[in-house]
Amino acid sequence: MDAYILIGSLFFLMAIGVPVAYTLGLVSIIGALLIDLPLDAVMIQIASGVNKFSLLAIPFFVLAGAIMAEGGIANRLVNFAAIFVGFIRGGLSLVNILASTFFGAISGSSVADTASIGSVLIPQMEKKGYPREFATAVTCAGSVQAILIPPSHNAVIYSLAAGGSVSIAALFVAGVMPGIFLGSTMMGMCLYFAKKRNFPKGDPIPLRDAIRIARDALWGLLTVVIILGGILSGIFTATESASIACVWAFFVTMFIYRDYKWHQLPILVHRTVKTVTVVMILIGFAASFGYILTLMQIPMKITAFFSSLSDNRYVILLAINVMLIMLGTLMDMAPLILILTPMLLPVIHTLGIDPVHFGMIMMVNLGIGLITPPVGSVLFVGSAVANLSIEKVTKAMTPFYFGLLAVLMGITYVPEISLWLPRLVGLN
Repeated sequence: MDAYILIGSLFFLMAIGVPVAYTLGLVSIIGALLIDLPLDAVMIQIASGVNKFSLLAIPFFVLAGAIMAEGGIANRLVNFAAIFVGFIRGGLSLVNILASTFFGAISGSSVADTASIGSVLIPQMEKKGYPREFATAVTCAGSVQAILIPPSHNAVIYSLAAGGSVSIAALFVAGVMPGIFLGSTMMGMCLYFAKKRNFPKGDPIPLRDAIRIARDALWGLLTVVIILGGILSGIFTATESASIACVWAFFVTMFIYRDYKWHQLPILVHRTVKTVTVVMILIGFAASFGYILTLMQIPMKITAFFSSLSDNRYVILLAINVMLIMLGTLMDMAPLILILTPMLLPVIHTLGIDPVHFGMIMMVNLGIGLITPPVGSVLFVGSAVANLSIEKVTKAMTPFYFGLLAVLMGITYVPEISLWLPRLVGLN
């Protein structure tokens, strides 16, 4: 009965509009009262939840992504992507997806990806004859890559929610192949629609201009090399790579590109601090919530429930996928990772599934939720950038949903897509 009261309180508080972070804190207190746990224990768990060195990766990656997002990198990445695919029929839609791949590897945020790439390419695509709804759908679908390709903020959160038992570096490397798989699938769909709807071709970029564009974009792209190269070579940890990436992003934006003004920098830092503060409050309260769940043996009960559904791991994975997609349409990604990871990891261990692989499954599921109504934050941003209604963008998104579901099934049932690269470099 205590478990039902706890979970019921969680959904009730969220239903009446209490912010998720405060909901987790209040539910932790309710749970402590139900099991006669001193409230001091809850406070200790909140403090220990944010007292972790690996958490430093989040503010540094958020700040680095924000600096690069507003420092002119989006335009340069769009121009760089056009060198490779801009001349193909439907080339601008391919440029959109490829630019999202590059930008996601810098920002680690689907929302930032949609806002930056969308503001550049949606008007360009419409001007060249693409329907605005289609251009927005391509932008939103392509931005899901950002939650898979390193440095994904959500991979850091998943590692923390797993109690630090899953390496951030392994998650970063594991996200490379699923991200490329997702991007390639979206590009394949764009090629199909380009041929079917006779979208225009772009002009080939002359070699001299291509070299200039590549040289200009190289400074920003080196951020990716610094992050992954440093981690894989063992020069620094994933957390240390975040601080180095932040310094590099600042240097490139302020001293090389120089599109961003010095007087705007305090505003950007202030905005980043506000974002990180919300995330840290959420992580602290989620730690106390996870502690209460463990004491009430709720993860064990959830494991027993899924085990009762079937003794087939593939059927149970399908059920988990359905649950994650449904919840992902109702809540934002970070809170769901923090809430569900402690509950589902025991199930995953029982099934013999690698937690790094499950991290990728969870990311894709919740990434689909980001572009699905009624609470799809990326969908809202894309609609706002394009000045379109949610209904029109959702209708244009329909075929891309099927493509993303196909990617999800591939990542779920072919573990090597996620695990091959971490094993190759000795991280798993």
